[in-house]
Amino acid sequence: MKNFLSLVKREFQLFFQNKVLVMLFLGAPILYGVLVGSVYEKGTVTHIPIVVVDEDQTPLSRQLIDMFNENEVIYVASILHDNFKSREEALRKQATVVVNIPKNFSSDINYNRTTEVTMFVNTSNTVTSNYAMMAVNVCAGTLKAGIQIKALEKKGVPSYVASQQYEPFKTTIIKENFRSGNYLYFMLPGVLLTVFQQVMMLGLALSFASEFEKGTFNELIAKSSNVLELLLVKITPYLLMSVLIYALYYGYSLWYRMPLHIEGFAFWGSSLLFLLAVGFLGILFSIAIPNQLKATEILMVVATPSFILSGFTWPLSQMPAWVVSIANCIPLTHYLQIFRTLVIERGTADMVSHSIWGLAIIAIVTFIASVGLLQWKISKEKKESLAK
Repeated sequence: MKNFLSLVKREFQLFFQNKVLVMLFLGAPILYGVLVGSVYEKGTVTHIPIVVVDEDQTPLSRQLIDMFNENEVIYVASILHDNFKSREEALRKQATVVVNIPKNFSSDINYNRTTEVTMFVNTSNTVTSNYAMMAVNVCAGTLKAGIQIKALEKKGVPSYVASQQYEPFKTTIIKENFRSGNYLYFMLPGVLLTVFQQVMMLGLALSFASEFEKGTFNELIAKSSNVLELLLVKITPYLLMSVLIYALYYGYSLWYRMPLHIEGFAFWGSSLLFLLAVGFLGILFSIAIPNQLKATEILMVVATPSFILSGFTWPLSQMPAWVVSIANCIPLTHYLQIFRTLVIERGTADMVSHSIWGLAIIAIVTFIASVGLLQWKISKEKKESLAK
């Protein structure tokens, strides 16, 4: 028993001697608890933008718009007077629902003619679309109920009887960007791209760390001490292999019968920018932490919560500002927004310019930091070699 206790004590000593392990074992649960708790703290989605196409432009249609704005779940981000470019406006405003109020809406109701409000629902994010769709239905139903109760009261029907004789307001719901009709279309791209970021980042985290740990860094810089050439050498194999990964992912889309319409320079250009941002981030950690295990351990902490923070499932607008700041430092956050807009929603490049700039900034900052740090490491290694 005494021997057992001494061995346990030894394990505790070894544990606390490894600062990275202590940080991960004790710090990661605290960090993830705070992050995930802050992301989902509200527990409900509010203040979702919608676009209203008001073709009627009457006091009644304005009353319905006011009801939308008074609802805590949605707000009217833009009001148009025709359907021309309403889809593009919705994508720019990141609106989940486009509500079309038809011409003669008010007069049709007054003369008891059939009329309806049409909702075009962007279901690329099922969470926000469901919340927004329900909120629009509630507002439209409340308006219809009030109109019919007043009409019955004018005919002499007692108010308590009239309140029981109305029907919900008729609406037509048209779902868009959910071509496969199942949850897989929503989740699979996000999960696969998260995994792709993680494996690429972890692979490149070993690029220079393995050289330092094995003592082969001297051999490497003897062959070339050009910093740009060394960075290009390390990242090129991963860029080439990423082509196979993209081909594999496209094969998944065909296998699961959820075709992805990928075309244009905007998507492939932003994809290259994403690979560079992820690559240089991994390389930066690899140079800064000259130990393979420690580099991968720390990057695991960075990469693991990236899907939750990316805004792909839970909107960034519902997260605290400090969480959004962290999310914007992760390449996946910007790339998933680009993927959703260009591939799923069939938008244009100008609609994701903010996300493209986000990727560009991450790539440039990590590249410059990698160049500076690697140059310092090379100079240090050469001085130590001369001293010997």
